[in-house]
Amino acid sequence: IMLSGGDDRLWKTWGFPDGNILLTGEGHTDWISGCCFRPSGTQLVTSSGDTTVRIWDLSRRGCILTLRGHSRAVRACSWHSCGDFVASASMDGTSKVWDVNSERCRYTLRGHEESVNSIEFLPFSSTVLTSSADKTLSLWDVRTVSRL
Repeated sequence: IMLSGGDDRLWKTWGFPDGNILLTGEGHTDWISGCCFRPSGTQLVTSSGDTTVRIWDLSRRGCILTLRGHSRAVRACSWHSCGDFVASASMDGTSKVWDVNSERCRYTLRGHEESVNSIEFLPFSSTVLTSSADKTLSLWDVRTVSRL
């Protein structure tokens, strides 16, 4: 199964090798910039130009949580390997780590001078890697909200 999102504001899951569309989700009001399966495979996260991050339940085929807090488009999203946290990177120059269980922002990472374009958790750690339009990469310890 593959996951995609795009300018049509939809995310889609695709079955292979046939390439059939298995599920489609709608709800964002602008382009979808990123999408990622939860490690358990039961949910997914999307990021969008509408400044939101959304959690989707595949069995319910709908959005179960909308995370708001970025002031500009969200460029990327990523699940932590434990499945309890989501990270987002935004054109507002910040990244956020969201606690899915409490449904709130746990940490805001500030330090890039321009848009943050990608974000990834290092597996089984509290370290996040971000890349920015300011031509830098940063490693962050989200427990201390500091660059490494």
